[in-house]
Amino acid sequence: MAVAFLFPGQGSQQTGMLHELPMHPAVSRTLEEASELLKTDILSMDTEGKLRSTAAAQISLLTASVATARALQEEGATPDMVAGHSVGAFGAAVIAGVLEFEEALTLVKKRGEYMEQAFPDNYGMGVVLGLSQPELSSVLKNNNADDSVYIANINSPDQIVLAGQIKALEQAFELVLKNRARKAFLLNVSVPSHCSLLQPVTVKLAALLEAIPLREPDIPYAGNRTARPLRNAKAIREDLALSLSNPVRWHDATSVLFELGARLFIEMPPGQVLTDLAAKEFQGARSLSISVNGLKTAAILIEQEKAKL
Repeated sequence: MAVAFLFPGQGSQQTGMLHELPMHPAVSRTLEEASELLKTDILSMDTEGKLRSTAAAQISLLTASVATARALQEEGATPDMVAGHSVGAFGAAVIAGVLEFEEALTLVKKRGEYMEQAFPDNYGMGVVLGLSQPELSSVLKNNNADDSVYIANINSPDQIVLAGQIKALEQAFELVLKNRARKAFLLNVSVPSHCSLLQPVTVKLAALLEAIPLREPDIPYAGNRTARPLRNAKAIREDLALSLSNPVRWHDATSVLFELGARLFIEMPPGQVLTDLAAKEFQGARSLSISVNGLKTAAILIEQEKAKL
């Protein structure tokens, strides 16, 4: 059966994340490459203080995920398809052969800087658990809150992320908790991603992407915005740009991978957010996190899964 590599997005960053990557030559080479390209030691970016920066967090996430995926590839453990959540899509594009790591790093650095400049403070994102998208939309609309907060990520049928001003998000949390939501809380994200507020940033990012000759993907890439398996460079270029100002349809995207035959989902570091989502939704598949289970275990399981083909 097929193997899918999953690449986490902002909010998954953790202090010390780059120092905790698997010990592997491919990881070391990728960290060195990132340091040379950035003209700074990449290992200095994963402190608690530095990770408060959107740009530093996104650069660290991209580097960690690509480094680990490269290590797996060098061990002969290759994916049949990829998906990346938000900024994770750039790592997915690298492993799909669409972008070079250098190109992705330059784009992600600019992406993070543009986002910080557009929303330096008082904005963020928060998750609501226990309501479906129609239920959540209805609560917000009925209380005239749908023009101040935006649905940004549909991670699962009952896990929806909102974006907007912090004050508006906190008011929305009060509303949804009174209307049967199980839980609602802010995420470790300081910008309102994946909503119309980011449209000006999308325009800038699209211009940068147009200047890069993207290559045709070697394997299917599940889009954030369309939640479809994308198999050409033009469609992936559009997804990387437009998803910034449109909701991430993560549940639908990973469902497509499952429909295409993915029965082993491997999440790149850091964390296990995407692993937990996949484990909950796809009972007929196995999901694991490199951060939790390790590189060697993942490589063995990938080899076993490939042997079933």
